[in-house]
Amino acid sequence: MKGALVRLHTAVFVWGFTGVLGRAISLNEGWLVWWRMFITTVSLWILFYFLKCIRKISLKDFFKIAAIGTVLALHWLTFYGSIKYANVSIALTCLSTTGLLSAIIEPLFFRRHVNIYELILGVFALAGIALIYATNLSFSVGIYVGLISAVLTVLVSVMNKKLISGFTAETITLYQLTGGFLGLSVLLPLYNYLFPTTQKIPQHFDWLWLVILAWCCTILTFILYINALKNVSAFTANLTLTLEPVYGIILAFIIYHENKILSSYFFLGFGLILIAVFLQMLRLIKEHRKLPVNPL
Repeated sequence: MKGALVRLHTAVFVWGFTGVLGRAISLNEGWLVWWRMFITTVSLWILFYFLKCIRKISLKDFFKIAAIGTVLALHWLTFYGSIKYANVSIALTCLSTTGLLSAIIEPLFFRRHVNIYELILGVFALAGIALIYATNLSFSVGIYVGLISAVLTVLVSVMNKKLISGFTAETITLYQLTGGFLGLSVLLPLYNYLFPTTQKIPQHFDWLWLVILAWCCTILTFILYINALKNVSAFTANLTLTLEPVYGIILAFIIYHENKILSSYFFLGFGLILIAVFLQMLRLIKEHRKLPVNPL
């Protein structure tokens, strides 16, 4: 059990490096995500071929999964766009609102009543974002794009729950990333027209960071995460995932010293968001303990 928790926390900690690596790569967000998905998709097909994990699916199911993969690609694009327009800390702060946004968005898809307590926590978190926005206006575009990224990742989660069933995690991951790569490839000419750039090929250390991003922060973490889920509950995994933005922001402070360029109100706003997330976690733990079976 301890080994599973170590693998789980290792995966979440490594995910925290995605923002740091995104800032280090000189490509704009569109080409950064395209190259990341290209390297990841090719590597996964080769890896799963030798592991004999590839399962054939119908064309209808592929388009269904590919559509979700395209939304995932747009989430990554806006996430890295938030980093490019602001910084890692701002992007991850926006991303930390996903749990609370999910509590508001999911009932709309599954036709459930919105929990008033969760709605209040969501407003509390948005107050933190508003405080950060009002005192860091130079990062306003990055905040807008970061919040779009947070909404998109919630949509990916909701769409997976609503549309995907009867598939292994390996099958969903393989075809979702493949579909996301193909979808982004179709959209990239338009994106490149709207946001032109002369640099489309990775330069120098970009290749190293992209390979690390694809192999370590995507494929390795996927393997660690899936193996951990065999011994821990989804509840434990979801709670642990809330630590990803915290890890990422700490790394940004250490590596890029972003804490020196952020106003004191950033920490107050981020504190409000953390309090909202913490209260949401306490509520979930309390509800979880009421269940007849309480696995780790």
